[in-house]
Amino acid sequence: MHQDFLALRFPADAHEVGPVRHRLRTWLKDSGLTDDEASALVLAASEAINNSVEHAYPAGSDGTVDVRARVEPDGSARVDVTDRGQWRTPPPALTMRGRGLLLMRESVDEVELARRASGTTVRLRLTPSAGVTPASAIAPECDVKVHDSSSGVVAVVCGDVPVEAAPSLRRTLTTAARGGTVPLTVDLSGLGPECGGVEMALQDVAEALRQAGNRLVVSSAPSPPTSGG
Repeated sequence: MHQDFLALRFPADAHEVGPVRHRLRTWLKDSGLTDDEASALVLAASEAINNSVEHAYPAGSDGTVDVRARVEPDGSARVDVTDRGQWRTPPPALTMRGRGLLLMRESVDEVELARRASGTTVRLRLTPSAGVTPASAIAPECDVKVHDSSSGVVAVVCGDVPVEAAPSLRRTLTTAARGGTVPLTVDLSGLGPECGGVEMALQDVAEALRQAGNRLVVSSAPSPPTSGG
């Protein structure tokens, strides 16, 4: 009989990740998710689990990781990954941890990262598409020019950004900020008159940066690249 939720606790050991990933995938598919939906959620969960296993506990110490999954009444699937250690703050570069956060945010609809003295919880949520055409198939790509600066990364948004382009802009800005691990300045001086998707995208990106301990700066004045950039 299929359970309404999945609750796993296992040692923070790299050898445990594969079996946990398999059990999570099986449970998600038994809960009604498609192969693609289950794969996306398992991919994001694997990155969160790996972060807990590799970075939450001091070398040589014992620790555990909890994985809890459930499907909400609205059909969305949620996976929480919790440890009782302390993640080290990612450095301002595209390290493996930066890639992991970026991959999580690109794989599922929502990523919440809660760091407390008692440990870290990553909450992942995926809403099944139910046959709806993906936004990436209909939304135009935004014209965004990215360069490094002394304070992080600058992304210059040019032209129109209609509402349907918000997911594309969010993905581009999140990638520029390395999943939120690098401070980001967004220059809107070249924005066109159609800009309904900008605020939606910036809200999501600002939250990703906040959770990683960084901040989003929005500018309407041109910000030239650094010399040699």
